[in-house]
Amino acid sequence: MCEANAYLRKQGAEDELFLEMVDRVVPYEEGSLLLEDIFGRRKIIRAKIVELALVDHKIILERE
Repeated sequence: MCEANAYLRKQGAEDELFLEMVDRVVPYEEGSLLLEDIFGRRKIIRAKIVELALVDHKIILERE
């Protein structure tokens, strides 16, 4: 499997799981990302990608 889990980075706290088994990350409206999991569930978040750790299957996001 090639999917990754998306985490929301919060200053001074542990990264919080946002969406599991993410298959697609697509730029959406200005400053937003659309994430879609392997089951077709979608979430939109106003954030930027901070890190892609592909070997660890992690996408780290930070709110704008």
